[in-house]
Amino acid sequence: MDNNNIALITKLVLEAVEGQKKADNEPGYLVPIGVSARHVHLTQEHVEVLFGPGYQLTKKKELMGGQFASNEVVTLVGVKLRAIENVRILGPVRSKSQVEISATDSIKLGIKAPIRESGNVEGSSPIAIVGPKGALYLTEGCIIAKRHIHMAPKDANEAGVHDGQIVSVKADNERGTIFNHVQVRVDDSFTLEMHIDTDEANAARISTGDTVRIIK
Repeated sequence: MDNNNIALITKLVLEAVEGQKKADNEPGYLVPIGVSARHVHLTQEHVEVLFGPGYQLTKKKELMGGQFASNEVVTLVGVKLRAIENVRILGPVRSKSQVEISATDSIKLGIKAPIRESGNVEGSSPIAIVGPKGALYLTEGCIIAKRHIHMAPKDANEAGVHDGQIVSVKADNERGTIFNHVQVRVDDSFTLEMHIDTDEANAARISTGDTVRIIK
């Protein structure tokens, strides 16, 4: 390797190091991203409607807060029989069934799903769910999940935020996206992670494992 190439490589390495130092010194609390794909939460009653009497969800992958991605999938059906297949169920079972989709999914299904915090389904969009043993129709329950940050109390204390607070976060990538109206959710069972849906991730060129900064 000649001296010119060595000098060029050295310059590039030093620039990369300086760029990382600058990023590390940026103000704001650093939070990893988790991109949340469409999914379903079900009551035990509805699990049995879709998969048969006595059926129990089976675990595919552990998630935070005692949740898990199950092996079971269903088909979502909107108006005019527009459908999305192979939508995963998250366990454990809940007290009320809920479907979380993206805005693009909402258009495909022909429904008007509102942006809501998970669990707030009153007056939300109706949707049909089809399983291998049966089908059910939810008169309400389909939402686009509001973007949010999961935090343990220790993380919230370090970031200077509290449960229910609304913050803004910045993604320092080629798109330079700022997300407003991000809800902070604090619980002892949570692992630090901001959740956005696939539409938001694709628009901002963000993938699971990337990081953003809380800028309030």
